[in-house]
Amino acid sequence: MADKTKITRDEALAYHLDPFPGKIDISASVPMATQRDLSLAYSPGVAVPCEVIAERPETAYDYTTKGNLVAVISNGTAVLGLGNLGALASKPVMEGKAVLFKRFADVNSIDIELDTEDPDEFCRAVKLMSPTFGGINLEDIKAPECFIIEQRLKEECDIPVFHDDQHGTAVICAAGLINALHISGKKIEDCRIVLNGAGAAGIACIELLKTMGARHENCIVCDTKGVIWQGRTEGMNQWKSAHAVKTELRTLEEAMVGADVFLGVSVKGAVTPEMVKSMADNPVIFAMANPDPEITPEEAHEVRVDAIVATGRSDYPNQVNNVLGFPYLFRGALDIHARAINDEMKIACAYALAELAREDVPDEVAMAYGRKLAFGRDYIIPTPFDPRLIYTIPPAVARAGMDTGVARRPIIDLEGYAKGLRARMDPTSSILQGIYARAKSAQARMIFAEGDDVRVLRAAVAYQRQGLGKALVVGREADVKEKLSAAGLADAVRELEVVNAANTRHLESYKSFLYQRLQRKGHDRADIHRLAARDRHVFSALMLAHGHGDALVTGATRKSAHVIDLIGKVFDARAQDGAVGVTALLHKGRIVLIGDTLVHEWPEKEDLALIAERGAQVARDLGLEPRVAFVSFSTYGYPVSERSEKMHRAPEVLDQKGVDFEYDGEMAVDVALNPEVMAQYPFTRLSGPANVLVVPARHSASISVKLMQEMAGATVIGPILTGLKSPIQICSTVSTANDILNMAVMAACEIGRR
Repeated sequence: MADKTKITRDEALAYHLDPFPGKIDISASVPMATQRDLSLAYSPGVAVPCEVIAERPETAYDYTTKGNLVAVISNGTAVLGLGNLGALASKPVMEGKAVLFKRFADVNSIDIELDTEDPDEFCRAVKLMSPTFGGINLEDIKAPECFIIEQRLKEECDIPVFHDDQHGTAVICAAGLINALHISGKKIEDCRIVLNGAGAAGIACIELLKTMGARHENCIVCDTKGVIWQGRTEGMNQWKSAHAVKTELRTLEEAMVGADVFLGVSVKGAVTPEMVKSMADNPVIFAMANPDPEITPEEAHEVRVDAIVATGRSDYPNQVNNVLGFPYLFRGALDIHARAINDEMKIACAYALAELAREDVPDEVAMAYGRKLAFGRDYIIPTPFDPRLIYTIPPAVARAGMDTGVARRPIIDLEGYAKGLRARMDPTSSILQGIYARAKSAQARMIFAEGDDVRVLRAAVAYQRQGLGKALVVGREADVKEKLSAAGLADAVRELEVVNAANTRHLESYKSFLYQRLQRKGHDRADIHRLAARDRHVFSALMLAHGHGDALVTGATRKSAHVIDLIGKVFDARAQDGAVGVTALLHKGRIVLIGDTLVHEWPEKEDLALIAERGAQVARDLGLEPRVAFVSFSTYGYPVSERSEKMHRAPEVLDQKGVDFEYDGEMAVDVALNPEVMAQYPFTRLSGPANVLVVPARHSASISVKLMQEMAGATVIGPILTGLKSPIQICSTVSTANDILNMAVMAACEIGRR
C-alpha cells in the first residue's frame, strides 16, 4: 500500500510561489465600488457599529468578522516533525492550517507567528490581541511550554483556546477507539491501555480517554525512559506525574503483554511484532507516529490477523487525521459564540465522528477513495472528504456547548442550523478529489501530445509523480530534456517516456490506418505522411487508436477548433458523430456546466437535446445529479423571438426521448441559477438551480465562459470533449500546467466517453 505520490523540493517551492507568494488572500465581502460604499465601509458610516459595540460588546459578533475568525498562532518551536525552526519558518505551516479551516468548515483564519519562546511573553501577546478573534488555535509549540500556554490562555481569554497538536489528535483517536472497541466487543473501562509518547498529543489522548471512562490504573504511559511509574524521578514533570501508576512494569515491551489498546505518538519502529503478538485478543493498535508509524499495518497483521490498526498516514486505512476534528470543533464553537471548547464538546465531536463512520457511506465518498467503504476493521474513522462532516459534527459540538453553559448565543433550531451548514459545503474540492482518486485507480497511460511546451511537460511530470499513471510525452528527447532542465525538473527526464514520430517503429502501420480513413477525402500518400509523421496531434491520436496509450490530452499550443479538426482525421469527432464540448465553471463553491463550447456552431433543437444529454452525462460522471436548463434571453415564451424558438422546442425533443434527468426551458440565466428568481415560476420542472446550461450557439457559450473567467475569476475546466469512443480531452491555449493536468485526469477517468 505504498504511496506512489512524489513531491520534489522544486514542486513544493513552486506551489508556494505561484501565482502569488503564500497560500492565503483577503477579499472584501461587501461592495467597494462607489464613494458611498467606501463611506459606509469606513468613515463616516463605520462610526455607527463602533458605537453600538462600545455599548454592547456582544454585538461585535454581528457587525464584524469576529464570529467567523480564528487566529492560528505559533512560535515555531515544534514545527511538524522538523523541530524548533523559529517563528518565521513556521509561517508556511500556519498558512496551511488557515487554508484547511476555510476548505473544510468555511472558517476564516489568519496566521500569527510570535517570535518568542517565553511563555509569559507569548501569553501576553495572545491575550492582548484576543478581542479580534472568535477563537485561538495554538499550533506547533513544544512541550511542556504548550501546556503552560494553553492553560493560562484558557483562564485569561473569554474565547475558545485550542491546542490542536494536543486535543485534535485526542479527539480523532477517541473517535476511532470508540468504534474499534465496538467491533471488538470491549468496554473502555475494562481495557488495559498502553500509551507510548508522553508529549503534548500523547498526554491529551490519555486524559480525554480517562474523561470518557478509562480507569487510571488501567492506563500505562511510556516515554523514552520506559514506563511512568509512581516513584520515578528521571525525566519527569508535573504532566507526566499525573499519569504515573503503581506498577512493577518498567519497559514498553513488558507493558504490552495482555494490553487491549496501544496508542503510539512516538517514533518509527517503537513497536515490534513480538509486542503485538503478546497483546490481548482483538488488539487495537493506533500507531500514529508520522511520517512512519511505530509499526506498519502489514507488520501487525502478519502476527495478529485480529488486530484493528490505525495510523496517521493517508495511504493506509483508518487514518487518524486532525482535519476531521479542529475545523468542525471551531465551526460549532463559533456558531454559538462559545467562551471555550470544553471536554464535553470534544467528546461530543468524537462520538459524532464514530457514529458517522457506522452509517452507509455515500457513493461520492467511495468514488473519491476509489473503493467501497463500509464500517468495519478497515473503516472505523470517517474520511476527510466526507461531505457529511460539515453538517454532522458542528451541531453535535454546538449542542454540547449549549448543554454545558459555554454558549453566549444558543442555537434554537439545530435542524435548521444543520441545513444551513450544508450550504457552506464547497462541492468542487470533493469532486476533484473524486476524479483524481478514480484516475489513480485507472492508472492510464496518458499521451501528452505537445512535448515542446513547458506547461505540458510540467503537467506530465505531475501526472506521473502523483501516481496517476504513466506519462507518454510526444516530442524530441533533446528538446524535452532542455525544457525540463530549464524548468528546474532535470531529475524528471528519466521518469518520462518520450515518443518521437521520427524513430517510432509503428509509423508505417499508423500511415496505413490513416490512409484507409482519408483516401476518399482528398488525401494522397504524401499528405498522409506529413500528417502522421509531422503533426503531433494526429500522431498522438494514432497512438491512441492503436492502443499505444490509454488516453490523450492535447490542445495547449493550438486553437481548439483546429485541434479537433486534426483529431477528426483519426477519430469520428464531428457534430454529426455526436461529439459535444462541455465546459465546467467552478466559482464560489458552485459548479455549472455549459455546452456546447467546442463542436456545434449553431445547433438546432435536436442538437440542443443531444448537448443536454451529453451535459447530463458529464454531470453524473463528476458526481452531480444533473438539472439541465435551456437558457436564452427569454423565459417560457416571453419575449417572443424566432431566435429563442429552438430553445423553447428542445425540451420537447427530450420529452420524446424519455430521458432520466431534470430539464426545462427556455429560461433566462438568472431564472436557471437563482432560487429566488426561479421561485417566481412555480411550474418549473427543475427542483433546484440548474447545474447544466445549454446555450443557443457556440459563440454565446464561449462568451459566457470567458466572461466568467476574466471578470469573476471562475476556474475553468474544459471544454470536456464528450461523445467519442476513445478518451480524448482538448485544453485551451491559455491553460496552466494545473489546467492541463486536470484535463488529463478527466481523460483518465473517461469523463464523457460514449
